[in-house]
Amino acid sequence: MTTTVTEQATVRKKSPGAADGPRRRPGRIRRIGLPYLLLLPALILELLVHLVPMAVGIVMSFKELTQFYIRDWGTAPWAGLDNYSMSVDFDAPVGEALLHSFLVTVAFTLLSVGLCWLIGTAAAIFMQDTFRGRGLLRALFLVPYALPVYAAVITWVFMFQHDNGLVNHVLHDQLHLTDKPSFWLIGDNSFYALLTVSVWKGWPFAFLIVMAGLQNIPRELYEAAALDGAGVWQQIRRITLPSLSAVNQVLVLVLFLWTFNDFNTPYVMFGKAAPEAADLVSVHIYQASFVTWNFGAGSAMSVLLLLFLLIVTGVYLAVTSRGRRPADA
Repeated sequence: MTTTVTEQATVRKKSPGAADGPRRRPGRIRRIGLPYLLLLPALILELLVHLVPMAVGIVMSFKELTQFYIRDWGTAPWAGLDNYSMSVDFDAPVGEALLHSFLVTVAFTLLSVGLCWLIGTAAAIFMQDTFRGRGLLRALFLVPYALPVYAAVITWVFMFQHDNGLVNHVLHDQLHLTDKPSFWLIGDNSFYALLTVSVWKGWPFAFLIVMAGLQNIPRELYEAAALDGAGVWQQIRRITLPSLSAVNQVLVLVLFLWTFNDFNTPYVMFGKAAPEAADLVSVHIYQASFVTWNFGAGSAMSVLLLLFLLIVTGVYLAVTSRGRRPADA
């Protein structure tokens, strides 16, 4: 009797219906493949919206594509590297104008990213303390980031008007800081007007990211530092900033890419013809493509801009990751 029960149990274990392995394997495969299946529509849309136009733009950069070949751009003559050589020939008018636009964009990006990070970090640290009305103040800080870009920039355009703008009314009529009303949308002042709008739009995003990063810092560290006699600035230097290194790494990179590629702000402020002092690369490429109708040269400039951003991003990530590796280890 005992032998019969043992044999039945052995047969049951060896039978395919009782085995757990063959049943679990298809379920495990389905569980592993389900996330990729859910991501497939997004990947297809990403391919159609970004990668395919990018590939088409790279092909266009090697063609002599002008307004005469817009209907059938595939028939445009092959230009080889002529568009690239013309763009980087800084002794020629096209290359000189592109170099000037690039230098203006670099200065604008460095100032805008630096000010956005500084103001956003200072506001986030200030908001860590509990006081009456903190929630309302946080909501007000996020208003510039929540507003639509066009509505916000057009409002600033009205404020920068020469005759009836709020900026000149405050600086000249009320505070008497200027001898006469300034032209903010033309000339050299256009750079500062563009920088003001960019910082006004960008610092709430830095404030939001830094404020989220501050939530992960234990309050016990500040309490222990205060007991050891550390002041506010020492706590910020020794605790807050080192703890936010990973957050700041991503934040600065995102702000840099957004600001360097910003097209909406200068286009809404100045239109198709931006002043020389505020001639950013994004608007310059637009003018080269849709104003002068030289889509081949505009595509080559876009590819050069993409390569520059890829190189800067790679170097930045390599330097910052190498600096953090010993601390993480």
